[in-house]
Amino acid sequence: MIEYLREATAILGANRARSLLTALGLVIGVMAVIAIEVLGSGTSGAVAGILGSINDRSFTLIPNARQGDFTRALIKPDDIARAKRAVPGIDEAVPAGGLARLVTAGRKRARLSIAGESDQRFITTPLRLGRAFTASDIASSAHAALLSDEGYAHLFSGSGDPDGKSLRIGDRRYVVVGVLEKPRTGIVPTVVRADVLLPYTTYERDLLRGKTVFGARFLVAGDASLLTVERNTVAFFTQLKHGRAQYQTFDRKSFSSAVDGIFGAMTFVVALIGAVSLVVAGIGILNIMLVSVAERTREIGVRKAIGATRAQILAQFCIEALLLSAFGCAVGLVLGLAIGYAVNRYALIAISGVVAPLPWVRSVLIATGFATVVTLLFGTYPAYRAASLDPIEALRYE
Repeated sequence: MIEYLREATAILGANRARSLLTALGLVIGVMAVIAIEVLGSGTSGAVAGILGSINDRSFTLIPNARQGDFTRALIKPDDIARAKRAVPGIDEAVPAGGLARLVTAGRKRARLSIAGESDQRFITTPLRLGRAFTASDIASSAHAALLSDEGYAHLFSGSGDPDGKSLRIGDRRYVVVGVLEKPRTGIVPTVVRADVLLPYTTYERDLLRGKTVFGARFLVAGDASLLTVERNTVAFFTQLKHGRAQYQTFDRKSFSSAVDGIFGAMTFVVALIGAVSLVVAGIGILNIMLVSVAERTREIGVRKAIGATRAQILAQFCIEALLLSAFGCAVGLVLGLAIGYAVNRYALIAISGVVAPLPWVRSVLIATGFATVVTLLFGTYPAYRAASLDPIEALRYE
């Protein structure tokens, strides 16, 4: 076996340009399959990680943008309160979206986004300082405020713990009760949330004052079906508008499933293209091995004349094909892993801030397994043809 390997290496080395060009198809195919497998899983995982802070039991309802008269579907705070009372399974309901206002804290002023929040957690970003809203804050429409990490940086950067300090929005003063932890983020924020959060009852009273809102967020009770509550909520708002408005809902699970489906399909298509390149590479191996058999016909005749068996000739040419495949797989493997790692590390993680688990082993096994099967399929025929040559006819070959 070692002698066969040495001879195969010598023969392939003597025709370096031809061998490299033949292996190039395998390099490209293996590299593409591995890189796409890794990037598809990395992208899907990054999106799932971005949505990781959204409560699994919550959903958002917004007007369907494709309807003719969008204004018919506009939502008011009173509509949200009525839905909370009327639809079974809803634990909490708050306005979605926010308003931009000038916020003052001491000598610092900034135009920040303001939104309403509940004492129950719609987004599970941990607290950095202070406390969250309480049921008492919500019930009494307290003049309390929670700051995001960015809101804190704008208003109290370098001022220490802002707990107990106040800020002003217009002519109203609010006491800061806590600061949220900085969310996992890269170039793109992983949590889209306001800079300043008020109890939603305070937000409705002081800022909305009966105005329409972008949408509504609902928290579903633990024993209720999320999909059922979503359907019933859509039906309630449609009936509330006398059937003249259309609504749609968004929740973490459905969005993650949709994203997984999209990236799964994209990964399959591109991986299929990589697989086609492997088949083309296999045809290249078939062609080069047939050429090699034709060039070495007289040599094969001499070997058979001095006692070489069909099995030995077959093994020699199969080893040459497998060695060529091993070289292409090894180079494609290194390049595919390097590209997958680089794009995941410097693009996906930089954009999302989320490190997703990647299927390194599965990708390698799929690519190398498929390449090996292709090589065996296309490399066996030339080897069989060489082994089947008649020694007398082979010795006469010029």
